[in-house]
Amino acid sequence: MRAAVLDAVGGPIRLTEEHPEPMVSGTEEVIDVTACGVCHSDLHVVDGDFGSTLPMILGHEVTGVHAELGPVMVYAPWGCGGCEQCAEGLDMICADATEAGLFADGGYAQRMRIPHRYYLSPLEGLDPVASAPLACGGLTAYRAVQQTLEVLRRPGPRRRRALVIGAGGLGQYAIRYLKLLTYVEVYALDLSAAKRATAMELGADHAVGPDDGLPPIDGIIDFIGSDTTLTAASATVAKQGAVVVVGLFGGRIPFGLGAVPHEARFLSSFWGSRPQLDELLDLARREPGILAPVEAVPLSEAQRAHERLRAGEVEGRLVLVTD
Repeated sequence: MRAAVLDAVGGPIRLTEEHPEPMVSGTEEVIDVTACGVCHSDLHVVDGDFGSTLPMILGHEVTGVHAELGPVMVYAPWGCGGCEQCAEGLDMICADATEAGLFADGGYAQRMRIPHRYYLSPLEGLDPVASAPLACGGLTAYRAVQQTLEVLRRPGPRRRRALVIGAGGLGQYAIRYLKLLTYVEVYALDLSAAKRATAMELGADHAVGPDDGLPPIDGIIDFIGSDTTLTAASATVAKQGAVVVVGLFGGRIPFGLGAVPHEARFLSSFWGSRPQLDELLDLARREPGILAPVEAVPLSEAQRAHERLRAGEVEGRLVLVTD
């Protein structure tokens, strides 16, 4: 079958027409892949940041067709199935989880092995190309926003405020969700004037740079996660507010009584749960405006797609299609 394979850390994506077909046993299933989003996490695999075993087929934002279920989206974090986290649908934080496209063969191919149909969510009318990025980018932002809703919906004498740090792909999803799911004043912070302009087009009430002042913010979602952004979040979060860290830049800040505003919560958020994927697809059916613009490119251009993403030459999301 046709597949785009990463052979070595730092190497190019190799297209082959003769990759072995996926073999299955037990509860495993095979889907015909329709589309697969290109995500920054794919670049982290290429750079060796995750220590993935290579060669491997990348791709974890996958839609396809199942012989019985029809058009489906793949939930890519595959848990052990027996721990407390898996019992709650939190496969993404299972200690023994394996993520498709990051540690096991993913969707840059014509067909893909799935360990169990539990990890397949029916698309039920959603466009398989336009919706593919929801599987990771959209779902990760959705869970992060959900982490802030208790704070943002708390009654009070003033309108609550939310801050999205990093108005790139995930941040843009978060702005859409915040405007749809809450009645808050949304701020977007980014170095890029172009991304700040996009944030305003998506409905943000304010778009600011790093040197602009901010009022106390009730809910902050940091899609960068650097020392600089976490320090800014710590200094800006309101008492009893929440800071949700999603970004992978490895930042650290001092934490303790008196080091941060009283009773502010700081937590990480990773990917999204299996039930939340179904929730998100239901939301997309009701509110198609949450779908980000996508550019479909053939699987044969996987390497060029990586180069464009790395260079910042992408508006919206890139999606590889197998046809």
